[in-house]
Amino acid sequence: MSLFQNTFWLKRVVVLISIVIVSLILWNTYIFFQKFKEEERGKMKVFAAAMKELNDNTDLNADVTLPLKILENNQNIPSILLNSKGEIIESQNLDSLKVLNPKYLEKQLQIMKDQNDPIEISYKNTQKQYVYYRNSDLLYKLKYYPLALLLILGLFITIIYMVFKSSKVAEQNKLWTGMAKETAHQIGTPLSSLLGWIAIFRTENIDQMYVDEIEKDVDRLNIIANRFSKIGSLPELKQHNIVSITKTVFSYLESRSSKQISFSFNASQEEINTQINTELFGWVIENLIKNAIDAMQGKGTLDLSIKNTSKKVKITISDSGKGMHKSQFKQVFKPGFTTKKRGWGLGLSLSKRIIEDYHKGKIFVQKSEIGKGTTFQILLDKF
Repeated sequence: MSLFQNTFWLKRVVVLISIVIVSLILWNTYIFFQKFKEEERGKMKVFAAAMKELNDNTDLNADVTLPLKILENNQNIPSILLNSKGEIIESQNLDSLKVLNPKYLEKQLQIMKDQNDPIEISYKNTQKQYVYYRNSDLLYKLKYYPLALLLILGLFITIIYMVFKSSKVAEQNKLWTGMAKETAHQIGTPLSSLLGWIAIFRTENIDQMYVDEIEKDVDRLNIIANRFSKIGSLPELKQHNIVSITKTVFSYLESRSSKQISFSFNASQEEINTQINTELFGWVIENLIKNAIDAMQGKGTLDLSIKNTSKKVKITISDSGKGMHKSQFKQVFKPGFTTKKRGWGLGLSLSKRIIEDYHKGKIFVQKSEIGKGTTFQILLDKF
């Protein structure tokens, strides 16, 4: 509970800090933008004053070095000079080729009118001119600077979220792994007792068929305990005859299923050897057969076939159940997806992980049709 509360508050502190950082960035950028904009307007006022000084000065011997220097230094703020009639006299810091097009100048003038108020120049001869200007390229870049910072901050928050999420998933996996191993450990105690009882039953006057069936179920429980004990650790793969392993699981489930289901097992008589973990591979076959039985609701046909090709071993399980839509072919392997009223949706997800992650094979829905059934196929490499 303490870890959960710490994580709960830590997430909120991170979100709060992020909001504060974003707010400060936006506010400081806005202030800086406004100051920079005021500075540019100040420069343009000085530029206008220099133009006025040059036009008003009628003394040919007067020193006009300073006004000329000011006009020359305006290299980054685009501007257009208009007379009192609204006609364009000249332009500065615009594309030298594009200014030959009147439409380009009109478009630039409209942008300048939208961005800034004009600066009026009044001359001695009562003539007036107006300087229109737009923001410099540097100011444009500054305008989009907060967006870049927000994107960086968003990326940072995404990384933090993914770290939190992966940490949570790892913690949950660790919890489930611990529970699985503890379950296997707890099952071990009654299993030992049951094995002792079976030994006693064999010495008593009890029908041996019953004892054999009880022993099969005890062996089954032992297999289940071994499966749970292997969760969370890398399983050991050994070379086995996949036909006999599959047949054992198939026969066990056949004997304990509805007699209204017709079971069919087809495989070559020769051994087909491949690298598998018997407990985990048997778990996959069991999941597929149980899903097929549930899909048929206790009545129908179930066919399992094993084919030996040059490079692959193909295990195919078909049923005559309710089938599924093609859009569900991949969804059925996602954790939590189930069509049963009672089910966790973990069987096929676990089967996919066992086959593809541990055995480096492939499992998929080969075909399915609503009302006619489904066929799953497993591909394993031969050794």
